Amino acid sequence: MTLDAWIAVAVVITIFPLMSVSRLGPDIILLGAVILLMTLGVIDPAQALSGFSNSGLFTVAFMYVLVASIRETGGIDLIIRYVLGRPKSERGALVRLLLPVASLSGFLNNTPVVATYIPAVMSWSRRLRRSPQRLLMPLSFASILGGTITLFGTSTNLVVHGLLVDRYPDLTMGLFDLAWVGIPVAVVGLTYLILLGPRLLPAREGLGNAFANPREFTIEMEIDREGVLVNRTVEEAGLRHLQELFLVEIERDGNVVSVVGPGEQLKGGDRLVFAGTSDAAVELQQIRGLIPSRDSASSLEKEFKERRLVEAVVSNQCQFIGQRIRDGRFRTLYGAAVLAICRGGERVTGNLGQVRLQSADVLLLEARPPFIERHRQSKDFLLISELNGSARPVHEKAPLAWGILLGAVLLAAFGVVSMLNAAMLGAALALVTGCCSVEAAKRGLDSQVLLTIAASFGVGAALQSSGAADAIAGGVLNIVGGNPWLLLIGTYCVVALLTELVTNNGAAVIIFPVVMAAAESLGVNPMPYVVAVMFAASASFLTPIGYQTNLMVYGPGGYRISDFLRVGGGLNVITGAIALALIPLVWPF
Repeated sequence: MTLDAWIAVAVVITIFPLMSVSRLGPDIILLGAVILLMTLGVIDPAQALSGFSNSGLFTVAFMYVLVASIRETGGIDLIIRYVLGRPKSERGALVRLLLPVASLSGFLNNTPVVATYIPAVMSWSRRLRRSPQRLLMPLSFASILGGTITLFGTSTNLVVHGLLVDRYPDLTMGLFDLAWVGIPVAVVGLTYLILLGPRLLPAREGLGNAFANPREFTIEMEIDREGVLVNRTVEEAGLRHLQELFLVEIERDGNVVSVVGPGEQLKGGDRLVFAGTSDAAVELQQIRGLIPSRDSASSLEKEFKERRLVEAVVSNQCQFIGQRIRDGRFRTLYGAAVLAICRGGERVTGNLGQVRLQSADVLLLEARPPFIERHRQSKDFLLISELNGSARPVHEKAPLAWGILLGAVLLAAFGVVSMLNAAMLGAALALVTGCCSVEAAKRGLDSQVLLTIAASFGVGAALQSSGAADAIAGGVLNIVGGNPWLLLIGTYCVVALLTELVTNNGAAVIIFPVVMAAAESLGVNPMPYVVAVMFAASASFLTPIGYQTNLMVYGPGGYRISDFLRVGGGLNVITGAIALALIPLVWPF
């Protein structure tokens, strides 16, 4: 290999472990790799920026706007309301949950689908007296299975199709071409989850009971009307820097002061809510002018328009991971107070200020109403769901939003326009008709995913132009002995393994040129290998970190890694075997 080829291989070998262990996002790592490759002369600026002009990338971006219109009009919420109902058995509950989710995920990005379903499933499971752990992992897996049915199902399908069209302009795919394999894979996968899921999944208490009783993690005191603290500020009263407690809110005359600042003036009869350990109540009782609250009802169980109780799942991109909550100035940055933390299905006890945040921690937050919209699309949180006072979306435009999406799907399915054109028309109509505001469309764009895809193209171009892809492909052919079946199995296994450890888009785009070079060397049809890459990149069932929706349910479900291995291992084997058996039948070598 040439020096450029060795550099490209070294960069790829470095970025995969970096993406699996580093706190840096995959977009940052891949952009850094592209900058390094361009600086060393392995790729030119046109190759480095090639991903930003790929049709697959823009199709993904416009589909995000269409999905935002469904979310903003409450289209998914409307389906949840009519479909879930009151099933008589656990398997009946799984049927009502999984079939609509898989169907929706065939046409919508599965992240917002799962994000909308999680709060509904948590509430639903409490009403049915079922453990949410039996439902949330199947919810994520069903969304992944549904995404394999169409080219619109996942961003990876669209991106790999964009790569295919760029390399082989004559080899295009229809919107539903994947359904020949995707539907059997989804049907068998869903059957596995419905029949074996209840046997394989645990039934621990999980998040539902961890935050159930506010009195377990809050202490409520009152300001003595005749005491020395009346008319003093929080800072002057010595309530700002307590050792194991912090002041969350003040209930005053039927209203609430949330996220209390140090300059807030105390009034006689104020009811103060502190978060922390019950043992620290002794510290409060020693402060003159504070008396135990005489109200039997917890302040957090009441509804106030100025206050929201919110559950937030910490992302692996959160800037506070590894930092203590008190040191990280969490409250200052987000305008929200941490009331409790749930980790692994159990509430973290002890001094909250000293807890170091971890990915997938579930935080119970007290915040002002604007917090939800301000941080719903934040990279710091995978999921934000409101526990009280939530405003229901206006559903009047939901049928119109669904109609626009259906129209885009039909235009693409019948070949009237390209998938990119259909997505563009749909996004434009969603904005013009008011189904989605410009601000909501901007919030709906997942910039990290888009940058990851674009940067992956630069790394893939380096492998191809430097000759590294051909050299690696030659080595692969020696291993498989020139057998197209073994190459197909190897392609599937390698991409499936990488997608468990790093981003699925990055794994697919970087492996694509190597696999295509191997197929060309064998002189066989590249289509089976293209489809294998698509399916393998979606087969992420083994770990919570392999796919965003897995990480979203990991915290709220109180799961352990072993739960994913136990349930996802069998699903990986079954879906892989079906896909590998059917792909050559639909797209012969």
